[in-house]
Amino acid sequence: MTEYGRGPGTEPWHPEDPLYGDGGWGAQQAHAGQQYPYGGQPQHPQYDGWSQDQQPHYGGQQYPQYDGQGQHFDPQQTGQHPHPQQHQGGWDATGTHGHVPYAADPGDPYGQHPVAYGAEQPDLYGTEDAYPPPQPPGHRDPEPAWDPEGDAEHPVPPGDDDAPVEPAERRGKGRKPVKSKKGRTGCALMVVVLVFGGGLGGVAYFGYQFYKNRFAPAPDYAGSGNGETVTVEIPKGAVGYDIGRKLKDAGVVQSVDAFVSAQAANPKAKALQDGVYTLQKHMSAASAVDLMLSPKSRDNLVIPEGKRNIWVYEAIDTRLKLAKGTTAKIAKNDWKDLGLPSWANSNKDVKDPLEGFLYPSSYAVAKGMKPKDVLKSMVERSNEQYKQYDLAGKAQDLGLDSPLQVLTVASLVQVEGKYKHDFGKVARVVYNRLKPDNVETAGRLEFDSTVNYLKGQSTLDVGSVADLRKIADPYNTYDIKGLPPGPISNPGSEAIESALNPTPGPWYYFVSINENETVFAVTNEEHNRNVEKYQEARKQAGN
Repeated sequence: MTEYGRGPGTEPWHPEDPLYGDGGWGAQQAHAGQQYPYGGQPQHPQYDGWSQDQQPHYGGQQYPQYDGQGQHFDPQQTGQHPHPQQHQGGWDATGTHGHVPYAADPGDPYGQHPVAYGAEQPDLYGTEDAYPPPQPPGHRDPEPAWDPEGDAEHPVPPGDDDAPVEPAERRGKGRKPVKSKKGRTGCALMVVVLVFGGGLGGVAYFGYQFYKNRFAPAPDYAGSGNGETVTVEIPKGAVGYDIGRKLKDAGVVQSVDAFVSAQAANPKAKALQDGVYTLQKHMSAASAVDLMLSPKSRDNLVIPEGKRNIWVYEAIDTRLKLAKGTTAKIAKNDWKDLGLPSWANSNKDVKDPLEGFLYPSSYAVAKGMKPKDVLKSMVERSNEQYKQYDLAGKAQDLGLDSPLQVLTVASLVQVEGKYKHDFGKVARVVYNRLKPDNVETAGRLEFDSTVNYLKGQSTLDVGSVADLRKIADPYNTYDIKGLPPGPISNPGSEAIESALNPTPGPWYYFVSINENETVFAVTNEEHNRNVEKYQEARKQAGN
């Protein structure tokens, strides 16, 4: 056969064939007697990267050279270059051999690629994953056998009778045992079945839970209760789920969701308020909502604005069905344990430390509750409101010594002001009379309300000014200068806001002539004329 220019017989393949790769294996000039197909001169350029005393290499691997007689020749040992064998005739088909000395590239049947003439060839063998360099004939490794595990050294599939046989010295070495495809398929199928079955079970379970929670009705009792009454306190700000939890914990409804659904279905249920409700156990959610909307179930204690603490104590005793004076006694003995702010008892002459701290509002007070707990809830509500108003921060801006004095001014405005729209002017009168340069009243407030407070009464006829000045009491503003030791009532939000933001004006006096009119004056003469109008109005009314 003819392979890479090798002819028949014993003539060896010559690595310096001029048509192999470039201008000779060593890129040196042919020796004398060597023939070239183009006038005896090489027609291809030399490769600059090869020296004339080095043999070419691909990827660092060198290949043996042969002399003209088929013997191995090592130019590095002899220091000489091998001489190519002399051929008779040219290197075409007309020579003695009658064969083309170099087989054409299968991709270049006519040998037109410039690499055939010694042009620069890219280094395709300098990396580990590159194709291996061409091997001389007779030195190629046999093709490896196929490896079912994907071994790259055995690419031939089984059953191919034409596949080359693996050499004996390599058979049985480095081969992985062949696993049964049937066994692996069965295991995979079992895993798929288990996963698929478990997935179906999980989907079914969660699907049922979703349907149960989303579409199934919530657990609920039937009817209007079992006859056993229970008192439930709903705190301020509670909404649907909060109320539902309170009722469920008390045994009124069976589930929170049932109550929320019933509340959403009742258009009037938005009017539910905080307070104490008397209900029954085991009520249907709809029945519980209906009863809570009825006045029969809700009866809170409402503290009006401006009421004194003595009134509140008596109202708690009545609501809890306690002996008269029970709550007042607890307030006197336990006031330190009710959560008052640190500035509450800043004056040693305060008659009742809780005065002004039982904030006017609606409170849940029902049979079975303790008076101390009721008082504590009222003080807590007061603290919340006073923090919002920032009494401590605004006292100095108003020329007052403490937050307690701000609250005291608000309590005076609440009692003295007959109408809320006049509260701002009444507050201004208070601040004007507290000024050091006040010559109209000489720094005294002179309010009848303070005398009524110290006497525990409520009347318009407190007596003459001369008689009032004889009363020795720190709450007597006809005698003392400045504010009383503490509040004289529980002021509401309008009175507190007026005390914090008084209406600008020069007034020192005021008097309410009738139910619709309060008049203000700057001087005492003007005020006396307004007092005459007031007395005339009372005569006409028959008082």
